[in-house]
Amino acid sequence: MAPTSVLLVDDDFELGQMLTEYLAAEAFSVITACDGGSALKLAEKESFALVILDVMLPSLNGFDVLRMLRRTQSVPVIMLTARGADNDRIRGFELGADDYLPKPFNPKELLARMRAVLRRTVDAAHASCDIILGDLRLSAADLDASVEGRALRLTGVEFRVLELLMRAPGRTRSRELLTERVLGRKPTHGDRSIDTHISNLRRKLGERERAGVEIRNIRGAGYVLTRSTRPQ
Repeated sequence: MAPTSVLLVDDDFELGQMLTEYLAAEAFSVITACDGGSALKLAEKESFALVILDVMLPSLNGFDVLRMLRRTQSVPVIMLTARGADNDRIRGFELGADDYLPKPFNPKELLARMRAVLRRTVDAAHASCDIILGDLRLSAADLDASVEGRALRLTGVEFRVLELLMRAPGRTRSRELLTERVLGRKPTHGDRSIDTHISNLRRKLGERERAGVEIRNIRGAGYVLTRSTRPQ
């Protein structure tokens, strides 16, 4: 089986060399870029299964690179941020990152997150049936969501959150379940990653008043998708 192709964008040469060797032993082929411009050129020319993207880069930073990538590609992206930089993490999610990992990190944790992100991508691609609720339609096979035929621009994580909620309308889904099923890991103390994704998804649904659904926060329990009570 051919190695899985990964683009690593980081200006730390030693880190790049170490991860290239470590991931090669785990059946990944890593191509490195030391700056945002080079990364975008590589992403345009080649097809990658996953991008690992550092926030702190010379010239174009990681947020700029992610923003430009998301204009044309839905490739999964794991961002590397400074430890404790919550604002970086939230901003990355808002721009379409699939997961994040604070530096410094254990390569084993990065590997686990890579496999989880790739597994979710494959699982979503293998799903086949459409889900319809009001004027909101979700096509699991095409990874596409729309309202009255007009596409909703969702990130991969937002799509999977919406899919979980739409498959059980009226049923509360806990933060723990959503984090495990969508992000592929157990939530840690103070981890609000899933709440950030929910907030972004709510905003996008709110911009389409004809969607006819809303995501409600059930205090102490989680989130539930219901029919909207707002007048259409």
